[in-house]
Amino acid sequence: MRGILRLAGLWAALALAPALGADFSGVVTRVTDGDTLWVRPAAGGRPREVRLQGLDAPEICQAHGPRARAALAARLQGRRVQVRIRARDDYGRWLSRVATPDDPDVGAWMVVQGHAWSYRFRDSRGPYAALEDRARQARRGLWAQAAPLEPREFRRRHGSCGGAGQPGTRPNR
Repeated sequence: MRGILRLAGLWAALALAPALGADFSGVVTRVTDGDTLWVRPAAGGRPREVRLQGLDAPEICQAHGPRARAALAARLQGRRVQVRIRARDDYGRWLSRVATPDDPDVGAWMVVQGHAWSYRFRDSRGPYAALEDRARQARRGLWAQAAPLEPREFRRRHGSCGGAGQPGTRPNR
């Protein structure tokens, strides 16, 4: 029995391994919020859910959430993008860097425009900390608010947004 389980684990690892290293290009078919989008691969198949790596945008039911989604949609909806896959998150989304022919890092653009925070982890301020500082100093986007609440803190206090856009309900994923 242990041999079968070990073989099943190996099979699952082999099946996932090429996908993690397999960058792809495709067209953005939908933008869920300020850091999540769906990309239909140019090679065909169903759209894949992609989360921009290195940033955290406001929840859709949070202040500035709809504006962050609108900014990302205006930038990418219907456009061809290059997706550089880095990992999978807890929701099964591909954590990725996304680029367009005229923008090598869409995540950096979201942060410097004030639509997202640089993703903090432990003692690190994240990969876009300097860009966040620029947006904050310029009072761009969400930084025009008196005291914007980080999405992580918003979720801790209110839960994730649900399908109805209300705090405290499960995410519609």
